[in-house]
Amino acid sequence: MDKPRKDTFLLAAGVLGAFGAGLAAGRSIARAAGPGTTNDGLPRASLLDTLALGLEVFAPLVAQGVIIRRPPMVALAERLDLDRRAVQRMQKLRDKYGRGPLMLPLPIRQQAVVLDPGHAKRVLDESPKPFSPASTEKRAALAHFEPQGVLLSTGAQRSERRRFNEAALDTANPMHRMAAGFLPLVEEEAAAMLAAARDKGSLDWDTWSQAWYRMFRRVVLGNSAADDHALQAMITRLRGAANWAGFHPTMRAKRERFLARIQEYLDRAEAGSLAGYMAHIPRNSTTEPRQQVPQWLFAFDAAVIASFRALALLDSHPEAAGRVRAEIAGRREQHPLPFLRATVLEALRLWPTTPMILRQSTARTHWEDGSMPAGTGVLIHAPFFHRDDTRLREANRFAPELWLDDSAARDWPLVPFSDGPVTCPGRNLVLMLSSAMLANVLDGRKLALAPGRRLDPARLPGTLDNYRLRFTVEE
Repeated sequence: MDKPRKDTFLLAAGVLGAFGAGLAAGRSIARAAGPGTTNDGLPRASLLDTLALGLEVFAPLVAQGVIIRRPPMVALAERLDLDRRAVQRMQKLRDKYGRGPLMLPLPIRQQAVVLDPGHAKRVLDESPKPFSPASTEKRAALAHFEPQGVLLSTGAQRSERRRFNEAALDTANPMHRMAAGFLPLVEEEAAAMLAAARDKGSLDWDTWSQAWYRMFRRVVLGNSAADDHALQAMITRLRGAANWAGFHPTMRAKRERFLARIQEYLDRAEAGSLAGYMAHIPRNSTTEPRQQVPQWLFAFDAAVIASFRALALLDSHPEAAGRVRAEIAGRREQHPLPFLRATVLEALRLWPTTPMILRQSTARTHWEDGSMPAGTGVLIHAPFFHRDDTRLREANRFAPELWLDDSAARDWPLVPFSDGPVTCPGRNLVLMLSSAMLANVLDGRKLALAPGRRLDPARLPGTLDNYRLRFTVEE
């Protein structure tokens, strides 16, 4: 099969696989009126704009994998520049419909798309009430491996589970209270990774990610979990099913084996691990600690992907790489590495690992031009706000300074870890481990991208396929 036909086939397969259940909805959408306003006064998208949004924004994201990435589809998205096209589609909708929120004429539910930065900040600041993170789509997906996780919880259960997550992950502190035990684990895994890369002749995704997964398991569950590949295989399989949300049967037996295996580590409570740290955190009958851990193992994927992309950014920005070397040379024990953290945050801004932030309204909400019914799904498309080159001058370039000045990030919805009361409780732990891993890998050596993969600093790509990155290691 020639390359253009192969690309078309892969895209069609991904879109059909991700949106097979949308065919019935499409028949009803076809009966919808053109652009206008809802009975409550908010702008309503036309049929053609709704279909364009589905094809150019929703389909590529879901095809690439919302819960776990599908490498062939990520490669295709990079090749066809699909994520940049998605941002351009969102810009067209904003220019046509104004501030919004834009209501979509869907047959099975009320759905809104956020177009205005102030509205994005409002939705995030007013979560979990009236904008609940436990949206219908999220429930269908995450129930495959954490049905009682904090993200799917409401009311008193959510409050308790959120408290427990924040206590375990030490959310408020840039350096986790267990940093003295965690950072040596990062150093050990980085050394082993570099040794494997020297044997291979380069540092590729497989070598990078496997070292990270070992380190995560040691940090979260203890050293005895370092080589528990069966646990990793379980969550990978469950996340693969979660990509299909409610269209894939729930594998209850596998999920229970997975949760039981986590419980074994929590019962062991190894010293120096989060499992050991958690053992001393108060809980009640609704806390469900073993159901909180899968989210951590899942969310750490953001660190693996973003830090590998951060290496590519540093390779293409020599001045920033020099600043990183100076920061590493002057680092003090258990002290944040602000520029390396900013580099990771930039990788997450440029290529968000959570591109769709979903909420669902629990009550009627009022906006400048109208109101939104209770039960409305609300979508914030993070790449649109992160890469809107009509409003953000740094949209398509590497700009770590955005994260070195807290006020800059507050002025615009840059939300790689979401924001507001429902912001990711593991943000600081992820950044601590990511910056530490990068510091250990880059200390005293240079990593260079393989020929043909170097990034253009003047126009960074809309999608960066982390699975095909490969670095030479120069000691």
